[in-house]
Amino acid sequence: MVPDVSTGSDTRGLIAYLFGPGRRDEHTDPHIVAAWDMAGAPDPGRDPTVTYTQLAQRLDHHVDLRTRELGKKPPQHVWHCPVRTAPGDRYLTDAEWAEVARRVVDATGIAPEGDEKACRWIAVRHADDHIHILATTVRADGRRPRTNRDGWRAQKECRKIEAEFGLRRLKSGDLTAPRTPTGAERAKAERQGQDVTAREWLREQAYAVAASVRSIDEYFTVLGSLGIQVKPRISAKTGEVDGYSLAAPGDTIWYGGSKLAPDLSYNRLTERLPTQEMADRPQQAADPADSWRRTESAVRTARTVLDAGDDAVAQGHLEAFGDTLHNLARATPGPHQEQLQAAAQAFNRARRSAIRADHQAATELRRAAKELAYAPNLPGGLAIAVVFAALHAARAAAKWHEQRGHEQQAAAAEQAVRHLQDSYREAAEPVLADLTRRAPRPATARRFEADVRAAVPDHADRILADPAWPALTTTLARAETAGYRPRHLLAEVAAHRELDTAERPAEVLNWRITAQPNRRAQAARTSSTRRNAPTARTTLTPQPAPAAPAATHLPHAPRSHHSPHPRRWANSSWIAADVDDEHGLPLQLDLAEDSAATSSSRSPV
Repeated sequence: MVPDVSTGSDTRGLIAYLFGPGRRDEHTDPHIVAAWDMAGAPDPGRDPTVTYTQLAQRLDHHVDLRTRELGKKPPQHVWHCPVRTAPGDRYLTDAEWAEVARRVVDATGIAPEGDEKACRWIAVRHADDHIHILATTVRADGRRPRTNRDGWRAQKECRKIEAEFGLRRLKSGDLTAPRTPTGAERAKAERQGQDVTAREWLREQAYAVAASVRSIDEYFTVLGSLGIQVKPRISAKTGEVDGYSLAAPGDTIWYGGSKLAPDLSYNRLTERLPTQEMADRPQQAADPADSWRRTESAVRTARTVLDAGDDAVAQGHLEAFGDTLHNLARATPGPHQEQLQAAAQAFNRARRSAIRADHQAATELRRAAKELAYAPNLPGGLAIAVVFAALHAARAAAKWHEQRGHEQQAAAAEQAVRHLQDSYREAAEPVLADLTRRAPRPATARRFEADVRAAVPDHADRILADPAWPALTTTLARAETAGYRPRHLLAEVAAHRELDTAERPAEVLNWRITAQPNRRAQAARTSSTRRNAPTARTTLTPQPAPAAPAATHLPHAPRSHHSPHPRRWANSSWIAADVDDEHGLPLQLDLAEDSAATSSSRSPV
């Protein structure tokens, strides 16, 4: 049951809408089901002689008296609250709707039970699934009612009504939810053939842009480059920007940032988008996979933070994790990108709560999220490892919200989990199947089994029984080729987080190992950097150049058992390399991990 409180100043206009045919002739049998005084409230729906003006005059009686005393009409004196049942709920009778109306006006302070001087109100029904409560907010004693937090109080009462009436139990809010589109906004989107309203579209665009930019000025610039109209608000006192509004391309309806979502207000954005100094000299090129590894590590850290108990720090990580999901979806094109985008949109509701965020504590995750927005696309294991870490972080977020009674946020996080699960399965299943198909020979697998029993003895049986164990053996063989000792590596990645709650521990270890850097590639990059580093110039006395030695022709040596096969070069994410006879499979190094080393120390044959 959903209440939606708003205010206005035209009593007769609202009455005409409630008893009229509706914008699309959807109103049927409009009539009053409850009122401050059923005998004193004329019903245009049941008495054809009653006019809208007559009903408005009865409702406005105390308003008119107050107007004559003050010389002007009280502002926003019309209080409007539609109350709607959820799809699939049972049919409510007029008597039941009347009880709902009386309880809502009592809970919100419009007409407390037993208060003879309360505001005048009516409840109109013109459809099976909802009523409209209309009240004029001047009491018989001339005072205005105390309606602070009336929307929250109406929601709280509706939760009780749902339980008592046997209706679908909706999630309670905490006043951090974004505003829902109005009926007029939905009708406009329908006329224009749009699936979402301008408000919803602008909200998602603003979240996606805020996730990738590094300053508030860049935020405005990028929004403008997308065709979105941006109108900064200048403070009359300071002469500086203190707010902004957005409008869809070609539209004339503007929405303030806080009207799109509480955490899109100017002040909230500047809290988490401090201006960052940009480097004024070229930076040394790094491994293109480093941004992905840092993101995977920061997301795993966020999951740990959510279990630590510091609410402000956890809230800061939740907001940064929301940015991470947006940038992950942008940086991971492919058939599963749609599910990643849906996860990011769903998590927008889970990133907010009434808890004030400690953004400074989430600097590492926020920085990694920004880097991911500009990271190269890396198809294959490393991107899947990030999705896998994000899936578990979203689960931890849902649990964190549930423990604190944040029902709407917990439900949103669970929805994000479902989208991440679909994305992960779609991306991971073919990769795991390929790793399983390329598993090393049994002797190597037995050696890795011994490593597992030595490194993680408490979980060895579960790891070896996991269907992903053959895939893990392939990943261990690759790691060994990349310079790792499998036993030490297993112990290291197992210590990242406990494995007791992991349903498939071998799969968990597989992606943790996949996120580790290629040590040999790192060494090659370091060596290349040292060779290419400029050295200090010294003045030397010219010497006669030595005679060039005669060319020496060496006989071709026979190809050794371990000599490399010719490399095959292509624009793909994998590069075929040497054959490892110990493991019994071709060594395949992720080009994303080895690209820098390749470019500096190898040349095509």
